Amino acid sequence: MKITQLNIYPVKSLKGISVYQSVLEEHGLAWDRRWMLVDAQQRFVTQRQLPALATIEVALTDEHLVLSHPNVSPLNVPLTEPKGNLRLVSVWNDHCKALPESEEVSRWLVDALGEQAQGLSLVRFASEFKRAVEADFLDGGAAHTYFADGYPFLITTTGSLDALNRALLDSGQSAVPMNRFRPNIVIASDQAWAEDRWSSLSEQNGAFQLALRKPCQRCKITTIDQQTAAVPEPAEPLKTLLALNTQPALKGAHFGQNATLLAGVESVIRVGDAVKPTLRGV
Repeated sequence: MKITQLNIYPVKSLKGISVYQSVLEEHGLAWDRRWMLVDAQQRFVTQRQLPALATIEVALTDEHLVLSHPNVSPLNVPLTEPKGNLRLVSVWNDHCKALPESEEVSRWLVDALGEQAQGLSLVRFASEFKRAVEADFLDGGAAHTYFADGYPFLITTTGSLDALNRALLDSGQSAVPMNRFRPNIVIASDQAWAEDRWSSLSEQNGAFQLALRKPCQRCKITTIDQQTAAVPEPAEPLKTLLALNTQPALKGAHFGQNATLLAGVESVIRVGDAVKPTLRGV
């Protein structure tokens, strides 16, 4: 099996960036979920509340985070940490320390998206702060992440997407692309739902090892076209995932596996890397 895609999402819930290689950090792929948008109450804002966020493109240069949108000129946000007072911001039930970026970003967001973006500001995860991953699925270990929903890595497979799309087409629906699920690492696999049986995934020469910790429960972001922010079928693919019932012991629709890094901090992961799984209970 090989890695077919690597994706980073520097700003939570904005467009992702497909990369050929990335540095593996305990907190995720380099630059993944380092920033996020918050409202006036300092609570995270995602495509769940504002689907139009999917229309903002993100790029990284040596010096800047670059935000782009058809309605406005691109905005450069320096990669150097901003100076200012730390804020306490929330992601789900976690409270994190963050640094506010320039108010220029807030004005740019309104110019790009209109009044629906009023009150939003961009914050950067404070590098000295640690946000722990829930301990329930770590087998006594520990892990940290930045502004991801809960885990530093999300792994999906082509075999599972193929199975889902077959079920969608069989019921008269349209197939969906992998970007609906916003994965970090995509593995080529002929078997559907194989990842649900893996306990870990290792580079063939042992350069890195990832532990697959918990099935990823999916939300309505999967219904949002990640290019246009349109919702072609409001219930899909969630309705079909529920019917497939790939996790009988769990409530909700699931696709992919949340993961943490067991070994290989600061190693380089690449598209094309051969990987081998260890099965649960083996």
